[in-house]
Amino acid sequence: MRRPPLMPDDGAERPAPDEGPGRRAAGEPLAGAGSGMAAWTAARDVRIPPLAPGMRIGLYGGSFNPPHAAHRAVSLLALKRLRLDKVWWLVTPGNPLKDNGRLPPLGVRLAQARAIANHPALVPTGLEAGLGTRYSFDTVAALVARFPQVHFVWLMGADNLASFHRWQRWRDIAARVPICVVDRQGCTFPAMAAPAALALAPWRREEHEAARLAGMKPPAWLFLHGLKSPLSSTQLRAKRDNSAALSPS
Repeated sequence: MRRPPLMPDDGAERPAPDEGPGRRAAGEPLAGAGSGMAAWTAARDVRIPPLAPGMRIGLYGGSFNPPHAAHRAVSLLALKRLRLDKVWWLVTPGNPLKDNGRLPPLGVRLAQARAIANHPALVPTGLEAGLGTRYSFDTVAALVARFPQVHFVWLMGADNLASFHRWQRWRDIAARVPICVVDRQGCTFPAMAAPAALALAPWRREEHEAARLAGMKPPAWLFLHGLKSPLSSTQLRAKRDNSAALSPS
């Protein structure tokens, strides 16, 4: 079927969703990154993870505040169904549209993410702080340009697809890498009726093509079923804050 060309974004800035990594601040120092072992840890955390030509790597972005079991489940599902070699968790340094005063330092969230990931193919990284990228599009563009022989796939939950049209240059993300959307409980219908899903409908692939998605020429995307976790970082933060408020001083 002949598909129409994907129209580029108009470049206008739009607010990013709460958990979506559409806009992110660069250059946040890691906690304790001063000298000695702390400085070495900071350098390691913002370095691009090892990779090689021909690898198939999922890019899963977010604040990971906090990281939780659903992040791991999404990653393992994508790892298996898309036949990926690695899934990089792009832990954002910060978001200028949020109160970053309440956002734990990047180093803290990376340590938490590694404890949750607990798998050799799941790689939490602060590479965006190292690249100095501000938006998800900038990160994608930088990685694709630097590693043209690596097959990157953007991973997101269905809740993020519902607000994807508010991300900075979202069409350009879709034009540079294939996208895998993983279903989430209660998000299926809002996601599929969202402006981005409707705009990208001509390039949607069937779920049985998942194993070939990483090698497809973008734009190409699919909706992956099989995970119905209700967990979200927003809910976990609210629960944590409520518990702290109820605790005696």
